[in-house]
Amino acid sequence: MTELLELEGVVVRFGRSTVLHGVDLIVPAGQVVALMGRNGVGKTTTVSAAAGLVSLSAGAVRFDGRDVTAAPAHRRGQMGMALVPQGRRLFTGLTVEENLVVARSRRPVGPAWSVAEAFDRFPQLAARRRVSATMLSGGEQQMLAIARAMMTGPRLVLMDEPSEGLAPVIVAQIRDIILELRERGGTILLVEQNLELGLATADHVYLMNKGEIAADGTPETVRADTSLMQRYLGVGVGVA
Repeated sequence: MTELLELEGVVVRFGRSTVLHGVDLIVPAGQVVALMGRNGVGKTTTVSAAAGLVSLSAGAVRFDGRDVTAAPAHRRGQMGMALVPQGRRLFTGLTVEENLVVARSRRPVGPAWSVAEAFDRFPQLAARRRVSATMLSGGEQQMLAIARAMMTGPRLVLMDEPSEGLAPVIVAQIRDIILELRERGGTILLVEQNLELGLATADHVYLMNKGEIAADGTPETVRADTSLMQRYLGVGVGVA
């Protein structure tokens, strides 16, 4: 099993505050790995460290066996990392179609979607292709953020809270896209609070608490351990 992304002993400090305390995490090629936990435990900082958006105080980030700890975010993007950020961060002055076109890579290192493929997977976007991104609903914006990332031809997709604030029907659509990407050999680090989305799509789950990896295992072992879910996800017995 090839490790596409590896975080080893990652420490991140902002001023006097230490946010990550030696995080170790592996994302094998061709798998979906879910990083789950309550709000404020360091999940977004972890994915930001992987993407090169925050500097490490200690530790290392490796991508496809290469040390990229000092590599800037744009260089990691050229190597095949694509981020679907929390809050979407679309190009608000552009239309739906323009958001896709400007993200298209001339030298993709992984399978890239075309505009037609993006619209095929998200018909709602096709119907609004000439509409400004600012006019989209939250669910449509999330679809566009995912499609934009896939236009780059990534080898690794970093998804930060893709289900946040969305209706269940939209979450189900995003779940199906993640499962399709996994079936086609895609690699995803999925940062999520939504228990069912994480457990339904992941091959492996990491549970985070107070800036550390507190536990990890398969979705089946996490689901079966109700004390684990209560402690780190705030979920009690009886979750389906």
